[in-house]
Amino acid sequence: MEGFNRNIQEQLIIFESIIRKNTKLMNVLNVLQEYAKTNSKFHDYYVGAGSVNQTVFNYLSNKEIDYGIKDFDIVYFDEDLSYEAEDKIIKDLDKLFKDKSIEFDVKNEARVHIWYNEKYSDKRDPYTSVEDAISKWGATVTCIGVRLENDKLITYCPYGLNDIFSMTIRPIKAYFNKENYDSRCERWLKKWPNLNIIGWDD
Repeated sequence: MEGFNRNIQEQLIIFESIIRKNTKLMNVLNVLQEYAKTNSKFHDYYVGAGSVNQTVFNYLSNKEIDYGIKDFDIVYFDEDLSYEAEDKIIKDLDKLFKDKSIEFDVKNEARVHIWYNEKYSDKRDPYTSVEDAISKWGATVTCIGVRLENDKLITYCPYGLNDIFSMTIRPIKAYFNKENYDSRCERWLKKWPNLNIIGWDD
């Protein structure tokens, strides 16, 4: 909790120092930084969710820094909504990560509503930006994205960093539901029993 209740500038410094301890995450960020220089469709992007918040959880819990991290969530925003454009980026990244033992999941957040509404018979509105998408990821600690620009860590954290530094799980209900939230909390508690869970109805 060394970053808890500090000003945001101090928190960002502490947060970055923790992120940089995860060599696999930094490897991903470095690869993406270089890829973004050569692909104009991939400039508005972040790595977010589990690999970010779980790196901090692990550091604060004195666990191995990459404990429990299965893959890396890569999100970007491109107004080309075709499957082919997204698939090309997926294949490009697959080649770049092939020899690095990196598992990743990549999505163009501009087109999520297309396949999501078809798959789940829903009426989800389109995201307006990659930041808009990140801000609706179910819990405040997952709503954090990072990328490198000129080797400087750029962090998007619409709900601040107090929750991640206090290991508090707080629901974001925009595009989530109680069942999914409770299931996620149950899974996380098995790995990080020192989490502070705020119930869906609290």
